[in-house]
Amino acid sequence: MIKVITGLLIFILIGCSEVPLNQLTSDSKILAFGDSLTSGKGVANQYNYPSVLANLSGLTVINGGISGETTAQGLKRFENTLIEHQPDLILLLEGGNDFLRNKSLALTQSNLAKMIEIAQSYNIQLILLAVPTKSLFLSPADFYQDLAKKYDVVLIEDIVTDLLKNNEYKSDQIHFNQLGYQKLAQHIHQILIDEGAL
Repeated sequence: MIKVITGLLIFILIGCSEVPLNQLTSDSKILAFGDSLTSGKGVANQYNYPSVLANLSGLTVINGGISGETTAQGLKRFENTLIEHQPDLILLLEGGNDFLRNKSLALTQSNLAKMIEIAQSYNIQLILLAVPTKSLFLSPADFYQDLAKKYDVVLIEDIVTDLLKNNEYKSDQIHFNQLGYQKLAQHIHQILIDEGAL
């Protein structure tokens, strides 16, 4: 009887745990989609986080970052970018320009939700990276957690905020330097390993 109960508990725990990412293969493509933190403002191209992540993972990492982009602008190009590149995994890092321009938080959340829904309609795995809101004490917007739970996607919540709190990793108030982008890429790489993608 005890064995049966133990077995049921294990089954329930496994059933309730988050589903890890599907393992990527050597020919898999990752799309890094976002704004200037993705395009790599402040450093040469070889030092932006997608380039560093490509070196760490040995995979093709497409830099789909556009400096200054809001989530509304990102949403407009998101589906066509997926069709063009046909990635196996998306790293979605947007929202910072919405916060800087005082866009509605509800609209920012809605735009990100629509991008996640588009990715899932194409059966493409997605990792969401949270961005801090504009405030005295930097902290990620709460809705990133809500989105991750609703759509069952992996959330990297604190790394961008943590790096932006430390001047050692910044080229200006809102962008990273070479070391900052390296730290971001290393953290994402470790998450990919931890979640079973690598």
